[in-house]
Amino acid sequence: MWQKTKNLYHLVRAFGANIWFRFPWKGMIVIGVTGTDGKTTTSSLIYHILNSAGKKAALVTSISAVINGKAYDIGFHVTTPRIFALRSYIKKAKHLGAKYFVLEVTSHALDQNRAFAIPFEVGVLTNITHEHLDYHKTYENYVKTKAILLKISKIAIVNKDDQSYRLISNFKFLRTKLITYGLKNNSDVNPGNFPFKTTLIGEFNRYNVLAAISACRALGIGDRAIAEGIESFVPPTGRADIVFKKDFTVMIDFAHTPNSIEQILKSVRPIVRGKIIHVFGSAGLRDEAKRPVMGKNSAQYADILILTAEDPRSESVDQINRQIESGIINKKIKILKISDRKEAIEKAIKMAKKGDFVLITGKSHEKSMNYGHGEVSWDEYAVTREALENK
Repeated sequence: MWQKTKNLYHLVRAFGANIWFRFPWKGMIVIGVTGTDGKTTTSSLIYHILNSAGKKAALVTSISAVINGKAYDIGFHVTTPRIFALRSYIKKAKHLGAKYFVLEVTSHALDQNRAFAIPFEVGVLTNITHEHLDYHKTYENYVKTKAILLKISKIAIVNKDDQSYRLISNFKFLRTKLITYGLKNNSDVNPGNFPFKTTLIGEFNRYNVLAAISACRALGIGDRAIAEGIESFVPPTGRADIVFKKDFTVMIDFAHTPNSIEQILKSVRPIVRGKIIHVFGSAGLRDEAKRPVMGKNSAQYADILILTAEDPRSESVDQINRQIESGIINKKIKILKISDRKEAIEKAIKMAKKGDFVLITGKSHEKSMNYGHGEVSWDEYAVTREALENK
């Protein structure tokens, strides 16, 4: 009830912001991308393909806002900017000549009316897996909230292979504007009718590519231009980012959900000769139910788990890590619990031997850590570099 009251307040603010910024999206084509995992990569792919095809586009993701080639910091732990900030980015993009605006949209942003009245030409849904149930309470509510983007878009693009499709396909409002994609041949866009080459690893990224293909086709971009854009695409910061590859390998990735952890580990497992050392934690004051599943999924593929801090906020890091550990079925797997994330990364790199693979997930591009007393500076890349230099 309290959240509904707050959302009404957000709606009033959004209405005022639209008037204040004079509906800045007029004359622009807005593309929204939502989903539990893959939003940033899919949004970035669409943006890259558009620009490669000679279209002037702007982009807002959890990493930054990119307008006229310049990146702007959108703030700590932010994916979809707040109401006034978002409209200011759209206005700036329009002023600098952007015709297309690609926006990563969260379920919170949709529920809280941050996207109110924005006319989405295309709405893309990547997948809906276990996340944010502390906010949405049930998976069905989570799906319904994500589907808001599809409802307010002229064209709705969804992953037919995803578990959410069972619920999504029952929504009557999708019947005249739905485009499906997937790895199976029963979807509208699939590798059979649009073969592509990509340097991105993993099955999960093949889905991201197919989502981007579907969106760009819907926008009228030619198949050849789309294929060329996919081939030249470089993944965004902190997405399957290999930062060291000599005797052993170190990768930084943003995976922070049970599904994303499973997908990234499943992708690298076949190429690792030695042991996989996985460094991760789970955010405090957020969905507790996902923690045991994260532990279970990591332990299926990794050989050594190092559980550590990941924005614990006012929660105990030790308590969070015990909850992660509770889901691990294989009790013989080696588990280390190091509350200090810097020490955890140093330990992982110090113990890595020839052929091993160190995977550090959960923070990647984020520039702050929250221990319950506000944000403190954090740089995953700098900490990793320092640990490598000291090895």
